[in-house]
Amino acid sequence: MSTGTQQKWTGRWEQIRGKAKEMWGWLTDDQLKQVEGNTDQLIGLVHERTGETREQIEKRLRDS
Repeated sequence: MSTGTQQKWTGRWEQIRGKAKEMWGWLTDDQLKQVEGNTDQLIGLVHERTGETREQIEKRLRDS
């Protein structure tokens, strides 16, 4: 993810956090607090758990 994209997503963290909880209901508040504002870490967490690619995860977050 480019720095510009990271900064754009950091500014929308609350929206991204809500979307992530909807899409991946297994995410806990503690996990989200741990990656707070860092979409790279969020994507890594989702990837580890689901096996989805980075591109798939980013697309789902963007498109929803």
